[in-house]
Amino acid sequence: MKKEIYEMQAEICKTLANAKRLEIIAALKDGERSVGELVELLGITKANVSQHLAVLRQRKMVSARREGVNIFYSIHNPKIIDACALMKSVLLEELEDSERIAKRLKK
Repeated sequence: MKKEIYEMQAEICKTLANAKRLEIIAALKDGERSVGELVELLGITKANVSQHLAVLRQRKMVSARREGVNIFYSIHNPKIIDACALMKSVLLEELEDSERIAKRLKK
């Protein structure tokens, strides 16, 4: 059981190891959006957005809702946003530390 959890965690990390997928998650943090809205926000093709959304759906990170011809996507579990925000916070702290060190070295 313990090994299975690590395997599952590794798969989620692989899914999140793509900058565009992280941008999609960030774009969905405040609520659902259509594919068209995501295309505009991210500045990538509809095919590319759809491809990333398919991966995120497969991993149950996003949910889809159809309304007429439009499909709206939302975050499946709010903890996904929390996990991404936590990692981003860690990275920002590391950048700040690096900048402080660089400033001290310049003096």
